[in-house]
Amino acid sequence: MDSAAALNDTDRSRISKMLMTLFEHWKLSTSEQLSLLGLSKENRAALSNYRQGRPLANDRDKLERAGILLGIHKSLRLLFPHNPELAYGWMQQPNRAFHGLTPVQLVDQQGMIGMYMVRAYLDRQRGQ
Repeated sequence: MDSAAALNDTDRSRISKMLMTLFEHWKLSTSEQLSLLGLSKENRAALSNYRQGRPLANDRDKLERAGILLGIHKSLRLLFPHNPELAYGWMQQPNRAFHGLTPVQLVDQQGMIGMYMVRAYLDRQRGQ
């Protein structure tokens, strides 16, 4: 059984609530939230459902994205433990490592590859 099948509705509801809270902290637009979740820019109903605590879709892509996003959040909190404003604002700040794009813009343009790039960048920063 893969990890997607192992998560029940309660677990996926908790994940959706955590992601919606994280998106609020990151001050993401609806379009940016949809992009990070790999959803169509017109699929606002999904965000509404997740805000109401409905379970995150039970598919590998959504669960993998959720894991990466929560990992990015964890890395930012570890990198900036005494500065939550910086940790929460980092995703919206242009970064030379991403050719002047914000991490959110990178993910919007590159999809999952962009998410992995952001996560790898933060992992390297934590290792220094």
